[in-house]
Amino acid sequence: MDTAETLLPRVLEGHPRALGRAISWLENGHAGARQLMAGLWPRLGRARVVGITGPPGAGKSTLTDQLARALRAEGRRVGILAVDPTSPFSGGAILGDRIRMGRIAPDPGVFIRSMATRGALGGLARATQDAIDVLDAAGFDTILVETVGVGQDEVDVASCTHTCLVVLVPGLGDEIQAMKAGLMEVADCFVVNKADREGVDQLERDLESMKALDMPSGWDPPILRTVAATGEGIAGLLDRIEEHRAWLAAAGGMARKAQERARLRFEHLLAEEASRRAKAAAGSARVDALIRSIADHRLDPYAAVAELLDRP
Repeated sequence: MDTAETLLPRVLEGHPRALGRAISWLENGHAGARQLMAGLWPRLGRARVVGITGPPGAGKSTLTDQLARALRAEGRRVGILAVDPTSPFSGGAILGDRIRMGRIAPDPGVFIRSMATRGALGGLARATQDAIDVLDAAGFDTILVETVGVGQDEVDVASCTHTCLVVLVPGLGDEIQAMKAGLMEVADCFVVNKADREGVDQLERDLESMKALDMPSGWDPPILRTVAATGEGIAGLLDRIEEHRAWLAAAGGMARKAQERARLRFEHLLAEEASRRAKAAAGSARVDALIRSIADHRLDPYAAVAELLDRP
């Protein structure tokens, strides 16, 4: 049976089974997870992390596959984390990324992992951030994080990545959805995918109008056309990702991103640990009684939480 001490060297060497086991430990709260992360932590900070988000049907998985293929052609090792909806029955991811990315999956220079959202806001599981660290420590040059694409709560991806791609397609009203969802604020690059469809010019005009309203970071997000199914536009997209990374480095953005990610992780972990300790101190019987009181309308949820946290 693995311990953190025996698993750590194999993770650092990039063995696929060890990587999968380490990520599973972190997802499931294994007893050795904290010690494993402590061993990984000094070796972080080398990988570039690219987020790929946008509404369902935009072609994010195909785009991710094409980006990975192009990066592999440059000799880079690529990690792919596909954040999928959570099955309400098993708690696991219900979309098969290895099916969607079948062409790239057998490549030994590519590691693909589905991450279940487990109800996490922002389309990103808390464990996804830990998985990024595992792949970073294992020496992957680029990590692609494809989110579930639920729309309103995708903004957490910006705090976990260096460059965030917002993928839209013409003809589905996505430009209006993007405006409502706040994706404008997190986009480092707009990707108009399936650009061989009608309506691409109108979508670009709408995006340009939205950009004119607000560019809080000082970076002007480019709008690029791609046809991911054929690979059209992928080389230009990689060039713009590199440009954004260079801009971040010159403008002090890498340190700012690290600070944002640290805050997000700290707050998520603090909330999880506080919840765990409060429920453990109260005991399962008391927690169940409070839940029944909420369901029976004898106690509102805010009062129930306050009672749990304020108990001696």
